[in-house]
Formats: sequence, structure tokens, C-alpha cells
Amino acid sequence: MANTWQTGGRRPEVLHVVGRVLVGPTEIRDELWVVGGRITFDAPIGPADIRTIRGWVLPGLVDAHCHVGLGKQGAVDHETTLAQAVADRDVGALLLRDAGSPADTRWIDDRDDLPRLVRAGRHIARSRRYIRNYAEEVEPDGLAAEVVRQAGRGDGWVKLVGDWIDRSLGDLAPCWPPVAVAEAIAAAHAAGARVTAHCFAEDSLPALAAAGIDCVEHATGLSDDTIAVFAARGIAIVPTLVNIATFPEIAAPAEDRFPQYHKHMLALHARRYATIGAAYEAGIPIYVGTDAGGSLPHGLVGAEVAELVKAGLPPLAALAAATWSARAWLGFPGLDEGAPADLVVYPEDPRVDPAVLAAPDLIVLRGQPLTG
Repeated sequence: MANTWQTGGRRPEVLHVVGRVLVGPTEIRDELWVVGGRITFDAPIGPADIRTIRGWVLPGLVDAHCHVGLGKQGAVDHETTLAQAVADRDVGALLLRDAGSPADTRWIDDRDDLPRLVRAGRHIARSRRYIRNYAEEVEPDGLAAEVVRQAGRGDGWVKLVGDWIDRSLGDLAPCWPPVAVAEAIAAAHAAGARVTAHCFAEDSLPALAAAGIDCVEHATGLSDDTIAVFAARGIAIVPTLVNIATFPEIAAPAEDRFPQYHKHMLALHARRYATIGAAYEAGIPIYVGTDAGGSLPHGLVGAEVAELVKAGLPPLAALAAATWSARAWLGFPGLDEGAPADLVVYPEDPRVDPAVLAAPDLIVLRGQPLTG
């Protein structure tokens, strides 16, 4: 049915996007319209100022692991938080899963010119077992209660720190006993939240999987055994390979005092592409995340897609991990009839070369063109 609207005597601006509209990995249309901030595939009826846009069109990109409002020392000010959100927006990342932040970023929801945030509350870490000023720190007997509290701060997600260096052992080690993990994940699910966990190493993964965790961040410690479990249970991973690239830098200061930790981090780094490639081949759901905030700058979605290709994902699968499948996983529409018009236009086919993602021709957020 053709689209109509009340003009109130004014001629609304309508966007007519023509070229190659990538509705899905294999579904391509020749055009779409943006009317009243929403997508339609029916030509509108009535007087309007029509702006025609040409190119290759994707739904707004997804960064499924970033930290808005977080810096190296903890929470950052309003101006810095705004700059982080703008940096993501300006590369076409219009949907962000904020995987833990100590800052109150609810004010972003009132800004129509900034990406949509899906929050995981604040990191939950074992006492003195994570980066200072980042997390709510608790002992195992308080984990389930803190999970419920952070579920109330988030948007359907909770973030645990699953492993970190244990200085008494001199190496990465799980932060929580299996019983505490099981109770916490059950509590989160009862509160309507999904659970993800920061995990670099191997030993934290079996208990998290057995407890029914929904996702693991980084996942560099996956082995043949845990890959099989993750695949069977549909546990997703967000590898953040642009962050894993910095493992040698992270580990270097500990080389003398904690040589086993240093060696372990270098080994995880060395096999990172093989690990993620094996996870993909096994059928584990994989999504794009950059770990921006803290130590890495925002706006690295395109670089992470390229890293997934280096790890063995076909370019189309790596692109899906930042677009169609990632949006569905987080519960947001893509280029669907009636959906909010969050889309990015490129001069060339982004399915062929991920480098195209770094330079969009136009970004449309909530129906409003922001560049070009």
C-alpha cells in the first residue's frame, strides 16, 4: 500500500535511497524511502520535497562491546562521553552495546543525534581483581545480589569479570567459584537480563557455560572442548580482536614480576586468529565489538570487521556480525518496513571489501541525514 501522511500545509522532506539496499545478506532491493523518520518500501503519495541518495546501503552498524563514559581512570565527564558517542556515530555505528560503564549515560537517550545504547550496567568484579574505578567489586557471597542490582541499571544485560590476574598465583585465574556463578546467572535470568563475561583465559569458561551464560567477551581461551560446548548451547562470543592485538602491550609491564601471566597472555595473543576461526567453523555466534573506551578509541567497527576476516570469517559473515545478525541478537530491526531509519550509505559494495566501512558517504540516524 502506498504511504500517505498529514502534511499540515508543509511539504515534508522524504529520502529516496536508490542503488543497492542490503536488507539482508542475500536480500537486495533497488530502493527504499524514508518518510517521517521510518523506512518504507512503498513510494509515498502526496506533496513532498524528495532528496535522492545513491549508493550501497546497510542498516546502522553495531558495536556490541564498547564502553561509553569510561576512560583509563574510570568514569569520564560529559564532554568526553559525548565525544565517544559521536566518534562511533560518525563511522556509522548507530547501535552500541555498552559492556560496562561506571558513568550515568541515560542523558544520551534524549539525544536524537546520538547512537542508541544497550547498557549492561557496571562491571561486576571480585574484590581487587580488576581495573581500579571500573567495577562494582564484591565477594562471591554477594555476587547474585549485585547481578540483580546491575540488571536494574542496564537494558537487559549484566557484565561479569570472569577472570583476571590472581597475584597469588601469578597468572590469569577464574574470579568466581562455580556455585556463585550458577546462582548469579540464574538470578540475572530471573530478573530478565542476559549475562556476559570478560574472559581472557581457559579455566573460567566451563563453569560459565555450565551455568547458562549467554555470551563471553574476548574468548581467547576457547579450546576444542569449550568450543564444542559453546556451539551446542548457542553461547555467543564478541572477540574484540582490535583489543586482543594489544595483549603484548598489556602484559609487558608484568614480565619480570609475573612471568607466567606474561607468557600466558602472549600465547593467547599468538593463537587469537586460529581460536576465533575455529569458533566460527564450529557455528558459534560471533558479533563485532571493539572494547572502545578505557584504553582504545571509539570508532573502530570497520577495523574489527577486518580483523574477523583475518581470523577466517568470510567477508559477508564478518559484515553480518556488525549488521543484520547483531541487530537481531540485540533485539533491534534492520532495514525493515516501518523500522526507524538508521542506515549507512557507502560508495562501493561493503560485502566485498570491509575497508569501505571506514568512509561512509552518508549516515541517516532516526531518519535524519547527518553527513553528506
